[in-house]
Amino acid sequence: MAREKPEAAAEAEATPELSYQEQLNFLNPIAQPLASRKLTRKLLKCIRKATKHKQVRRGVKEVQKFINKGETGITVLAGDTLPIDVYCHIPIMCEDRSLPYAYVPSKADLGAAVGSKRPTCVIMIKPHEEYQAAYDECLEEVSALPLPL
Repeated sequence: MAREKPEAAAEAEATPELSYQEQLNFLNPIAQPLASRKLTRKLLKCIRKATKHKQVRRGVKEVQKFINKGETGITVLAGDTLPIDVYCHIPIMCEDRSLPYAYVPSKADLGAAVGSKRPTCVIMIKPHEEYQAAYDECLEEVSALPLPL
């Protein structure tokens, strides 16, 4: 029995994660504006940097609370979250307060970027001087994405 666990762990590690194109098959209908593959990588990298400095808000409840308090930052939503009722109000809140937001294809990647084993559907990256260049680059590209009608 003790031998089965390492084998199961090895199998789990051997399973390849889905590519960007394969993740697009699981998107929900409201996932607009969707970040490109390149922008998705930049956002996840910026999230990792922000996590080191504790400048990340994670989860619907926490992000919603800080948007209402007037906190600024880039909101990143997972495009494969179902049911969409869980977080469909977040983009509207962002638009009302002129906050930039974008969707990335995978909630598992979003959770991993923040250093959690659990997937997460919403993250807000706050600006900080340690990673300001990466943040500004992401902010510029996310702001340039066309908003849905």
